[in-house]
Amino acid sequence: MRIKIMLFVTGIAGLLATSPAFAQGAGGAAGGGATNWVAITSGFAMAIASAVCGLAQGKAASAACEGVARNPGARPGIQLFLILAFIFIESLALYTLAIVFLKVK
Repeated sequence: MRIKIMLFVTGIAGLLATSPAFAQGAGGAAGGGATNWVAITSGFAMAIASAVCGLAQGKAASAACEGVARNPGARPGIQLFLILAFIFIESLALYTLAIVFLKVK
C-alpha cells in the first residue's frame, strides 16, 4: 500500500513539475509556424470512421449472404434490412465528414 501511495505522489509531482514546459511563451504562437492540430486530428478521425464503416459493411454483407444461403425464401426481408443497415453504417462516415468540414477552416 505504501508503494502505491509513493507512486501516486511521485506521479502527481511529476505532472505538476512538467506543466510549465507546455505553457505558452510571452510572444505567443501568432507566427506562421503554428501547427493546425484540428486538421490533423480530423484526418485521423475520417480515416478511423472510414475503416470502421468498411469493416461494418463487410460484416453486414457477410451475414446477409449467409442468411440468404441458409434460407433463400427470406431474401426480400434480408435485402431490405441489409440496405437499411448500409444506410446507417454509411451515415457514420458522412457525419464525420460533415464535422470535418465544419471544424477545419
